[in-house]
Amino acid sequence: MTVTQEITQKLQTAFDPRELEVVDDSESHRGHAGFQEGGESHFNVRIRSAAFKGQSRIARHRAVHTALGADLVGRIHALALDISD
Repeated sequence: MTVTQEITQKLQTAFDPRELEVVDDSESHRGHAGFQEGGESHFNVRIRSAAFKGQSRIARHRAVHTALGADLVGRIHALALDISD
């Protein structure tokens, strides 16, 4: 399973989003810190879920990181999050 698939699966399970887009943006970071040959180091995530209603931006980010788990987050160099309810 790719990192993109792992992220998608974990976020789908945790938040039942009405919109979820996970983009591996690693190639655009070639030559920069954290780049890995083959990608799967830099991601952009757009997620929309009622589960985030009433949460602050920091609480939303923490919830996503918790859902992904320390092991998966530790394998990602950069994770840009666009989160709303």
